[in-house]
Amino acid sequence: MDPQGQLGDVHQIELAGGPIRYREVGRGSPLVFVHGLLVNGSLWQSVVPRLSDRYRCITPDWPLGAHAVPMRSDADLSPAGCADLIGDFLAGLELEEATLVANDTGGALTQIAAVRRPERIGRLVLTSCDAFERFFPPAFRYLQWLARLPGSGTAIIRTMNVRAMRRLPLALGWLSKRGVPDEVVDAALAPALGDADIRRDLRKFLRGVDSRYTVEAAAGLGGFQRPVLLAWAVEDRFFPLSLAERLAQVLPDARVEPIADSYTFVPVDQPARLAELIREFVPVGEGAIAG
Repeated sequence: MDPQGQLGDVHQIELAGGPIRYREVGRGSPLVFVHGLLVNGSLWQSVVPRLSDRYRCITPDWPLGAHAVPMRSDADLSPAGCADLIGDFLAGLELEEATLVANDTGGALTQIAAVRRPERIGRLVLTSCDAFERFFPPAFRYLQWLARLPGSGTAIIRTMNVRAMRRLPLALGWLSKRGVPDEVVDAALAPALGDADIRRDLRKFLRGVDSRYTVEAAAGLGGFQRPVLLAWAVEDRFFPLSLAERLAQVLPDARVEPIADSYTFVPVDQPARLAELIREFVPVGEGAIAG
């Protein structure tokens, strides 16, 4: 079984920091999806099929611990460096007016990218995610400290690979009401289990996480003049709706759309509702391949 099969054909692009593997399906205005920590593009497997009849859906596996191909050993995988990877990816595919659709840790990186590399971004869709001083939320800050210990990348991946452990509240248990299917998580973690360089990438990112990045991004979001949809889970245990309301106050053109019956992983818990909101928010004719 290929958990990412509905996301389209596999491609790979070489960026300055290393290779990014992605799936692509559909035609029209480009939607680029940004997942969070220790998951991959499979997070969007129930959203993309609801949009690919209308949009060009591009779903990368970002270097956040569940990517299939390691980055260069000298790659900058700090939050700012990962945000620049998003900008480099858009430039590498020659996308213009792309809509970034982000969740969880990916939402923090997208906010940073909107400030550092806004030139190819047309719109943002931020589902429940890190923002302001919550990067990470308190319950997950142990990962930042654990990453400083030798061998911690292996420990994190092996712990997550135990199905009973990943269901705990401080793993994936409170991120989704429906639960991420075990086969999806198994497939996402498999490369890291066998590749020390992928585990190295995970540790590099975790060691760089600091709320100063999201606080600084929030201070700069007032200059982001493009439309923003904040599709936020009302019942989120880690990112309260008040974060979305605060973001809406600093963004010039933003609206909050509460999502019922969902935790953080809105793409897993409420894919149909999220897809419906995206279809209402992103005009069909917006965005094109440059050149």
